[in-house]
Amino acid sequence: MNELEMKCVTAGLKMTEQRRVILQVLADAADHPSVDTVYSRARAVDPSVSIATVYRTLSLLDQLNLVQKHDFKASFSRFETNLRHHHHLIDIESGTVIEFQNDRLESLKREIALELGFELVDHTLELYGRKRKI
Repeated sequence: MNELEMKCVTAGLKMTEQRRVILQVLADAADHPSVDTVYSRARAVDPSVSIATVYRTLSLLDQLNLVQKHDFKASFSRFETNLRHHHHLIDIESGTVIEFQNDRLESLKREIALELGFELVDHTLELYGRKRKI
């Protein structure tokens, strides 16, 4: 059982075989798949998975904060598991999404919040750019 599935069980979700397949697709994703991509990958494993099941499952996982839904300034949403904190750098020319973590940035965000009289409890960060020409 992968970490995402364990969190679903802990949250009290019924684990159907189709839901397990969708969870495995999300857990195995090295990218940030769209609904259509999740559906395609799940159907390759289990042809009985329907697009409606994918939509319902992703919506439920989003409500439980087990996946994050991203738009990345595109016309469709993309999803990823919400198991570890990280940020995104999106290449505006290719659409490639690069995940990154940075300790200096984490410290600076907390410092800014404190200076403004807040305790930082949550945030998202998306950076958009293009490859530098050398």
